[in-house]
Amino acid sequence: MSETFHAMWRSLRPLGRSAASGGYRRYAWTDADADCRLWFRMQAEARRLDVETDRNGNQWAWLGDPTAGDAVVTGSHLDSVPDGGAFDGPLGVVSSFAALDELRARGVSFKRPLAIVNFGDEEGARFGLACVGSRLTAGRLTKEQAYELRDGDGVGLPQAMEAAGYDPEAIGPDPERLARIGAFVELHVEQGRALDLSGDAIGVASSIWPHGRWRYDFAGEANHAGTTRLVDRRDPMLTYAETVLAARREAELAGAVATFGKIAVEPNGVNAIPSLVRGWLDARAADQDALDAVVAGVETAARDYADRHGIDLTVVRESFTPVVDFSHALRDELSRILGDSAAGTPGPSGKVPVLGTGAGHDAGILSESIPTAMLFVRNPTGVSHSPAEFAAEDDCLAGVRALADVLEELACR
Repeated sequence: MSETFHAMWRSLRPLGRSAASGGYRRYAWTDADADCRLWFRMQAEARRLDVETDRNGNQWAWLGDPTAGDAVVTGSHLDSVPDGGAFDGPLGVVSSFAALDELRARGVSFKRPLAIVNFGDEEGARFGLACVGSRLTAGRLTKEQAYELRDGDGVGLPQAMEAAGYDPEAIGPDPERLARIGAFVELHVEQGRALDLSGDAIGVASSIWPHGRWRYDFAGEANHAGTTRLVDRRDPMLTYAETVLAARREAELAGAVATFGKIAVEPNGVNAIPSLVRGWLDARAADQDALDAVVAGVETAARDYADRHGIDLTVVRESFTPVVDFSHALRDELSRILGDSAAGTPGPSGKVPVLGTGAGHDAGILSESIPTAMLFVRNPTGVSHSPAEFAAEDDCLAGVRALADVLEELACR
């Protein structure tokens, strides 16, 4: 298992990696994405799995009859945020193939079909909406809504898919496929330090915080940076800056998190007062009331600043995912399985930690349609969405063993 895990990791690691930053730029329907998809196909075919790409661009590698029903599915995604880390998504895919290798080495017999999946465009780095592949499949994103998505260069999702050799006319809900799945288990590097603080290598997810993305358009007046008096300016950058600080204050008050991590400026000249500043707010909280308080507080503050500075403000909610409580029965089953195995109790706590997360995942999107669960692998620094993202070798292999134990119980007994 260790050798095959490392061989896969070595072959995947260079794909889509930026020499300048050391991070990854694996965006949907690009050459880097195509390289990752080819890697997935090659790994699946090397294991004699049947590979198919569904109508929404998600890849499936099947062991057994896909139409038999009650299948056990595992996997994650291979795309990245801009200059993201190596583990977010790929660890789950690599671990899924390695877990299958482990099960075959154990000589087990499969009683249910097993699939490994690579969901497309999970991060939303190119079109601004996360989990596009799983949202389309689950009917959480309509074809019409998907057709409205544009990247930073104005290229629409249909054009990008077509350029990559896929049929955008085919996208849409796939209830027949979901009806054939009995359980989906996603392994993921933890995007936080809860396991590091508890001393455990593996944890089970309890829930995903409600979260969303809001676009703030601050419209002012372009003018000369050197000749326009301060009192005569309608500078949207000032209102944007004050709104960023307001987001931090509101998040602290609610015990939540709020981030303005992306900005677009027009005309974007060093010596020009902007005419438009567009910023995207990412807000997440442990419950809906806290999230509502943060979002409302940020918008109220932004509108107050805009009125005082003569700025026109438009706020658009671009995406939203309510709180996800993973299937209690499946979650408890994972805890029981790992509690009985050496893979599940490597740390000093004596039991398998169950923890919530503020990060969104395909498993969360699918949770309304099929029973889903997640395993987390310890992240010693908590850093994610960064080239510094890391998980230790021993913890990664513990994750593979834990996933193999889970799949053996679910698919082989």
